[in-house]
Order: sequence, then structure tokens, then C-alpha cells
Amino acid sequence: MAGGHCGAFAAAAAGSGEIVQLNVGGTRFSTSRQTLMWIPDSFFSSLLSGRISTLRDETGAIFIDRDPAAFAPILNFLRTKELDLRGVSINVLRHEAEFYGITPLVRRLLLCEELERSSCGSVLFHGYLPPPGIPSRKINSTTRSSAGSRNGLNSTEGEARGNGAQPALSGTGEETVRLGFPVDPRKVLIVAGHHNWIVAAYAHFAVCYRIKESSGWQQVFTSPYLDWTIERVALNAKVVGGPHGDKDKMVAVASESSIILWSVQDGGSGSEIGVFSLGVPVDALFFIGNQLVATSHTGKVGVWNAVTQHWQVQDVVPITSYDTAGSFLLLGCNNGSIYYIDMQKFPLRMKDNDLLVTELYHDPSNDAITALSVYLTPKTSVSGNWIEIAYGTSSGAVRVIVQHPETVGSGPQLFQTFTVHRSPVTKIMLSEKHLVSVCADNNHVRTWTVTRFRGMISTQPGSTPLASFKILSLEETESHGSYSSGNDIGPFGERDDQQVFIQKVVPITNKLFVRLSSTGKSCSPSSAESVRSRLLTAQQYHRSR
Repeated sequence: MAGGHCGAFAAAAAGSGEIVQLNVGGTRFSTSRQTLMWIPDSFFSSLLSGRISTLRDETGAIFIDRDPAAFAPILNFLRTKELDLRGVSINVLRHEAEFYGITPLVRRLLLCEELERSSCGSVLFHGYLPPPGIPSRKINSTTRSSAGSRNGLNSTEGEARGNGAQPALSGTGEETVRLGFPVDPRKVLIVAGHHNWIVAAYAHFAVCYRIKESSGWQQVFTSPYLDWTIERVALNAKVVGGPHGDKDKMVAVASESSIILWSVQDGGSGSEIGVFSLGVPVDALFFIGNQLVATSHTGKVGVWNAVTQHWQVQDVVPITSYDTAGSFLLLGCNNGSIYYIDMQKFPLRMKDNDLLVTELYHDPSNDAITALSVYLTPKTSVSGNWIEIAYGTSSGAVRVIVQHPETVGSGPQLFQTFTVHRSPVTKIMLSEKHLVSVCADNNHVRTWTVTRFRGMISTQPGSTPLASFKILSLEETESHGSYSSGNDIGPFGERDDQQVFIQKVVPITNKLFVRLSSTGKSCSPSSAESVRSRLLTAQQYHRSR
């Protein structure tokens, strides 16, 4: 607190190690050593530990030749972890916080600057969906054996709109097993979209919506109430040759190792296709065509095929990343290999009923493949598809490998290596115009321009990135498994155009920032038209009370 004269107490108090007297630009402040020292590697921790020299005034107070008006809110932040911006320039305060090395405050002020610059002129879509009613909870007195789930036995099909029978994964209805952590049942955990459908996953049920230009969003399906917390969700709104016809949609949810798959008709009625088990925690759940795919970092892949009505679990090497291209599933693994499975030929090895898992490429440094992106160039009459794969590793390397249509038998060849990250690469995206990589250091993003000749990558993007920025967030990871799935930063967007990132700001807000991968800037009105046709991401917010 800016206070009066310190007098003769200054030197004794400073030496006591408890109270510290400061003279900032002629204004005196009194605070505790503990307040100044709680942020490691800051200006004050270096000052009070003797790593940098001190200058004292005539009273013995430590003199700091900086702006006292800007120091007052900084000191208040150190005391309370709260920020009061009344009458203070955010830009000046951030500059001073950077000087003092107050990293948590700098990050918060960067986000405040984003809020200040935002306006409705950059909004691409604004809408509100009221919270749905929580489906009634029906206790199922019958026991579904875990062995039946593992074998992919289908449940009894029936109407599953809102109040369908609850599948108990083990035990009786009175002793249901709750997986995961308690979560507010009215809070949207994950939103996934496909074509003109979205699915919103709450803690214990999922709701499907369909959008029509004439009437807007319509709620068309609500799953039964589940006794466990939903952690993953997948949606297929364009089924071809599905179990009940082409007009069906399919939605699946997972928690721990358990997966439930529903078929949803255009009229809104739904039926349960089956309850399956991967045997290990499900880390990713998605569709490749009509095939529902579940993967686990432990090294298992589960596939449900719409034609054969068969659930199959395959053991592979521990999985650290994946991507899809057409009917292919590509797996990046911790042994440095990239494997692929052709889902169109499922199952290929009929003699032992195994999926045919083939090694496509092996990293020359044997590093784990931590991020993976496949780009199939448009098919031409001259050369056909040109396959390009960008991947990131646990050491921070980014590599691009390519395969000529004429040399399919020889496998992909290494095209370019970038050693620009010092932390493991967590995201990568190769598109027609850009190569985007993200590493674990506070979501540090680097973007390069990709040059092509006749549709094929032809020149090195160069050592100088088009953009380098961080997707900062103050939000701490919550304990329940759906958090990482529902708060993915991206990049999102079609690969023939520019990618975007989604930035979530905390304290709790109803705003998400859409940031261009090429610059790191929020989408402006001039760029709105170019991204309007792309599905970025969706999020619902509603008050819990």
C-alpha cells in the first residue's frame, strides 16, 4: 500500500526479513518478503536473494526507479492475486509487469488486451441453445456382463429418446459403477459437429441438434441417462449403407473403456446399436466412414463396422498420435513408427480375423511420433494423389515426408526437417497453404507458408516462420476425462484453406477467441468471409441456475 514516511524503521525492518520497505520512483511502499517472493525467478526474488545489487535511499528503503502508479496494482496483485484495472493503462501495466517478471500477471494482461480489442464486428456466428431437460433415470435391474461388452454383443434395440432403458455396465441397478469424477450434470462438457448436426455431451447424457437455414437449430435426439460420466463423443451425420439405411445418423459416447453407440433416424427416434469395451481407457473416439474407431495410448484399437455389425479390438504399439485420410487410419507410436490400417478393407486378414496393420515409415531418430497430419493432394489425371505427411516428435522435431504416386512401393521419402521447437510437438497440421506446429511450451505455435508446384509441395517453407505466437490460457486442467476432449485448441478448418485456433479465456466467460494460424490475430471482418464456410468448433454455455 502506498504509505507515509518510513523513518528510522526502514533499515531495521528490511534486515528483519519480514517487512520490506520499497521506494518506487519516490513513492514508498511497505510489504512482506513473502508477498514479493512467491513468484520464482521474478525481479523481486532475484533482488531479495542478492542475485542483483540493490540501491537504497536515505532511510534504507530499497530504491526502484520505476513508475509508482503502475507499481501499486502490481503489488496488489502479488498480495491478493486479484487485478483491478480501474484508471490504469493495460499496455503500461503489462510493460511494467514484464520488467518485474510477474509472469502470471503478464499472461492475464495479454488476455485482457484481447478482450479490449474484441468487437462484434469480428463475430462469425452468435447463437444460444437453451439447456435441455435432464432425461429421467431408469434403473435397470438386469445385469449386462462385462464379457458380453468385450465381445461386442448388441443390446436389445429399443426406443432411446430421453427415457430409454439405462444400460448398466456392471452390477445391478442399485449398485451401478460410477466412472470418472463428479461433474455438474447441467454443464456442457464436449461439443462435436458433422455436416449440419452437432452433439452436445453433458455429464450423463448427450443431445443431438440439427440446423436448417429456415428454422435454425432443432433438438432431435436425447440419449438415455448414463450412470457414468461421458468423456468422449463422436458423431456421423452422413451415413452411407448404415445398419438401418442411409438416412440414419450415428452418435457414440465413451467413458473409461466403455463405449455406447446409437443410431438416430431423421425423425429423431434412436435405438442403441451396442455397448462395447476396449478393455483399456479410450483416448480418442471418431468415425472413418461408417466405422466407429476407438484408440488408447496403451496400444489398442477398437473398430465397429457398419456392414459386418462386428466389434473388433486389435493390439498395436503404444499410440501417441493419429490422423485419418480417406479410409486410412494412421497411427504415430512411441517407437518412432507410423502405421496405417485401411478401414475400407476391414477386416482384411480373415484367417486370423486381425486388422492388417502396416508400418509406413520410421523416424530416423527413433523419437516418439507425438503429432501427425496427413494431406492428400487433389487427384489429377497426370499424377494421381500425392501423399504428404507432417509429423512432430517428442524431441520437438517437425518432419515432412512425401510419397510420389509413381513410387508407392518404396514408401514415403523424407522431404524436410525443422528443429524449431524445444518441447514435444503436441499438434501439427499440413494443408494446401500452411504447415502449422504447436509444442508443449504454453501452446507455442509456428506457422510456415507452403509453396506448391502443380498441386505438389515443391519448396521448403523456409527457416523463418510466417507467424510465431502462443495460445495463452489461464484455465487449469480439470480432473474429469472430458476436459481435454472438450477444450481442444485446434487447429480447426478445412485443409485447403487457412487453419484457426480456439482460445478459451478464464475467469469464466462466455467468449471464445478464434485466432488465425497465419498471424495469431483474432479473425477480423475482412477475413470472416473466408472462414464462414468452415466448421470451426462449437460450444454451448448456459447458466447452471
